[in-house]
Amino acid sequence: MLVVFFICSILAYVIVIGLLRYGIDQVPTPSFEHTESKTHFTVIIPFRDEAENLPHLLASVSNLKYPDTLFEVLLVNDDSRDASVAVIESQSSSTSKTIRVINNQRTSNSPKKDAITTAIAFAKHEWIVTTDADCILPEFWLATFDDYIQNQHPDCIVAPVNYHGETSVFNRFQTLDVLSLQGATIGSFGIHKPLMCNGANFAYRKTTFEAVNGFEGNTNIASGDDMFLLEKLIDHTPQNVHYLKAENAIVSTRLAEDFKSLIQQRIRWASKASRYKFWFSKLVGLVIFAGNLVFLALLIALIWPYIPIEISLSLLVLKWSIDLLLLYKTTRFFKQESQLRTYLLSSLLYPLFNVSIALLSLFTTYQWKGRRFKQ
Repeated sequence: MLVVFFICSILAYVIVIGLLRYGIDQVPTPSFEHTESKTHFTVIIPFRDEAENLPHLLASVSNLKYPDTLFEVLLVNDDSRDASVAVIESQSSSTSKTIRVINNQRTSNSPKKDAITTAIAFAKHEWIVTTDADCILPEFWLATFDDYIQNQHPDCIVAPVNYHGETSVFNRFQTLDVLSLQGATIGSFGIHKPLMCNGANFAYRKTTFEAVNGFEGNTNIASGDDMFLLEKLIDHTPQNVHYLKAENAIVSTRLAEDFKSLIQQRIRWASKASRYKFWFSKLVGLVIFAGNLVFLALLIALIWPYIPIEISLSLLVLKWSIDLLLLYKTTRFFKQESQLRTYLLSSLLYPLFNVSIALLSLFTTYQWKGRRFKQ
């Protein structure tokens, strides 16, 4: 009976990951026509204690190749305790871009959702684009969004996020982890079952945000400013929620600095999973959890063979191979093929990491920007 469960779990895992791998190829890479820029954007960036990261962000804002008159940047101060505001004031004085700092109006248990809602009330333009204060924006970022909007007429755009940091085994592990999430995101759009998005590169119409009543209904959950809104937008106009698979739209954000920060970040990400509305998202999460749990059990079975070793090896190789297929395709899109050098090590560590985070997210609180949040 145990063997049957192991086989079924790994086969279900292979089917799900295989579908996502197939889906990546089904998302078209748009051809850009370099039309005259027309779309007006409000870029919203919440920040709290980001004095170290803001200079890099603001430098990338200054380097954006998009008409200054067509966009504004709203930086939302979420009660920063460091020199963040002074950094912004210093750097914004030397740029022609429209950059404003506003203070977050806290009304709920979710500071980031409050920050975005606060900024949208001040936004002058129809298209809202959110990113994070530790990000670096590519110079043709808004131009790429504009071209896509003019040609495809979406209401919401999910766009890719890459990660940067010093080269180390720890950072390679993180990068492969987040690239697997990016691959799953792209692939899910390809099979018309969007699983997730990242608020570091997320765009939508202001009128559409208002039509779905913004974050109403989930402000009691601290995280999820991206996922819960995505679910609402898909419910509203599913055909108008698109993935922008374009190199010039890739935003880069920082990796976690240490293992403790990584754990806290992943618990925060995982804490919202039980509140997802769509059955497919829950099913995929369950299948991936079961697949990783069984992978650990199969590793143990190689040492204490309570099931035939041939079965254990076959199932381990099957899971290892399908994960590699997804990651190989994803790393090629993000030009991160070099990260695969540590794939073997990461593939052995990741199941334990995944299962541990899933369990911790059910029973523990987490810290974020000096605040502690309950599930």
